[in-house]
Amino acid sequence: QVQFVESGGSLVQAGGSLRLSCSTSGISVDDNAMGWYRQAPGKRRELVAGISAGGRTVTYADSVKGRFTVSRDNAKNTVYLQMNNLEPEDTAVYYCNAAKYLLELNRSPHDSWGQGTLVTVSS
Repeated sequence: QVQFVESGGSLVQAGGSLRLSCSTSGISVDDNAMGWYRQAPGKRRELVAGISAGGRTVTYADSVKGRFTVSRDNAKNTVYLQMNNLEPEDTAVYYCNAAKYLLELNRSPHDSWGQGTLVTVSS
């Protein structure tokens, strides 16, 4: 079965940085597009970053472009999200997931969501 385990979330001040990790099992990250999502209280989950199976194409939501960087380590079957210059609006629970193609991350991710990791940014 497919499993995702997110880690690295913490309480940080505005302007700080965090690196989130997503450990996977049941899939190979080099055969899937990987995405990072976040959900703030009272809001729907949104896709904030994605990387293609080959790693040559990345996409970011406008709200995080220039501040977040997504990457993967195929040998460790792990995907990362480097977050710099954090803002209070980035406060949310962050999740990772996968799809066959990058453009399917919004519509058809796997149904096995992890517990997420909480990022809290204070002003």
